[in-house]
Amino acid sequence: MSRTRVSNIESGKLTPSLVDVELILEALGIDGPVSAEARSLARVANTEWQDHWSSRSRGLDKKQNELARLESISTEFRFFLLSMITGLLATPDYVRASLADVPGDQSKTIAKKLERQHVLYDSAKSFTFVLTEQAVRWPLLPPVAMAVQLDQLASVSRIPSVRLGVIPLGGHIPEKPLNTFTVYDR
Repeated sequence: MSRTRVSNIESGKLTPSLVDVELILEALGIDGPVSAEARSLARVANTEWQDHWSSRSRGLDKKQNELARLESISTEFRFFLLSMITGLLATPDYVRASLADVPGDQSKTIAKKLERQHVLYDSAKSFTFVLTEQAVRWPLLPPVAMAVQLDQLASVSRIPSVRLGVIPLGGHIPEKPLNTFTVYDR
């Protein structure tokens, strides 16, 4: 982490990301209740206050770098995907289509999203993906490309460290999901 970044965090000019907090705690050798409290505060700051548009204004490729750093230090991942397939499970066409409404050249973001998929093959990590049938079936792509995307899901589900489940549209689920979320480690 650069000195400038540390200075901006210390002076309150920059809200530290969860990865920043993890790196600082690790560098300082802080563990236990103080560490848990700092992580908890960072999660609140980064989930309640950082929205979709702030990520876009910084650059989505930079967000991919941040996610890659978080994935490198985490070992257990749990995803609930309400309406779309995450980039870790997506084909290049699906990633491209998911960014179609973002102005400008998205080639760096697409490349970084696809590059991040290598983490799925790290046997020291475990992944649980729970998707709704709506997320799996949403026709973001033409039928043939969607068939390739579904094949991608089936292929990824065969990786030993990956568990993938789909909640079917039929039936009755008394609770309503509010949003997509990811849990890193505990």
